[in-house]
Amino acid sequence: GRGFAFRRKQKIERQYRRLLRKGRKVQSQQDDQFTDTYPEHLKHLYLAEEEMLKKLKKQRHRKPEDSVLSEEKLNKAEDTCTFSYRSVVTQGKFKKKTSNQKAKEEYEKIKAERARKKEEAEKRRQQREEAQRLYKQKKMEAYKILSKKTKKGQPNLNLQVEFLLQKIQQNT
Repeated sequence: GRGFAFRRKQKIERQYRRLLRKGRKVQSQQDDQFTDTYPEHLKHLYLAEEEMLKKLKKQRHRKPEDSVLSEEKLNKAEDTCTFSYRSVVTQGKFKKKTSNQKAKEEYEKIKAERARKKEEAEKRRQQREEAQRLYKQKKMEAYKILSKKTKKGQPNLNLQVEFLLQKIQQNT
């Protein structure tokens, strides 16, 4: 009964009690720390927020059956509280990004940049095709006018002169 296992058990119990004592000391120091350093004109606000946080912590340790109701109460309580525990946690979470999140953001940026470049290239291609179509259409009309022949197969100079006149009038 007084062998290795017994001594080991006693050692673990001592360590556990020491941890409990340290925990109590830290808790009492924290309580004193917060209440002492409040400015007098804002003390009532800080104390009210502290009470709200204590209520929230108590509500979180309830039975799972009340989880739906307690979640609604938590949300309402946090809405009324100007400084909630959850907002601190979420702000802390999003301040430092993991390497995976950074890589995802970088990937999304590159993907968006590629999509934008692709769109611009598509617009330029469509504009170029439209310009080519208009150019070919004008060329075709000019070719039709200039290639018309008389009944004897001679070029129709009357149409050619009209075409040149229109061209000169458009330029001036």
